[in-house]
Amino acid sequence: MGLFDQVLGGALNGLGGNTGGNNLQDVVMQLINNPKIGGLEGLVKAFQSGGLGEIVNSWVGTGQNLPVSPEQLQSALGSEQVGAVASQLGVSQEEAGGQLAALLPKVVDLLTPNGQLPQGGDLMAQGMELLKGKFLG
Repeated sequence: MGLFDQVLGGALNGLGGNTGGNNLQDVVMQLINNPKIGGLEGLVKAFQSGGLGEIVNSWVGTGQNLPVSPEQLQSALGSEQVGAVASQLGVSQEEAGGQLAALLPKVVDLLTPNGQLPQGGDLMAQGMELLKGKFLG
């Protein structure tokens, strides 16, 4: 596990990112890092092109995060992605959608503390900034 994953993992643990046998935070990071998704930028674009731009933009922005329903999430990501998450977690697709709907807004918000996507998809630099803010701020 890389430094960024450790930083994000520690933050997500406080958000209830653990499930029974598998760790929801790991599954969310795999989802974001999935080449089919295209990183954080690809995830945001998937929501925007799925008609959920206002919702995902609220997660990136510095204001309050708008909620997303499991159905909206499945529409944006596709049944295949949500099904893969469900399989990894050992839960139903509906339960996986609910867990993702609860956690993804917080993850995107955490990864975009300045209201902007990391330039060039540089999540490691973003992780270092998070660390600096936690220990030096």
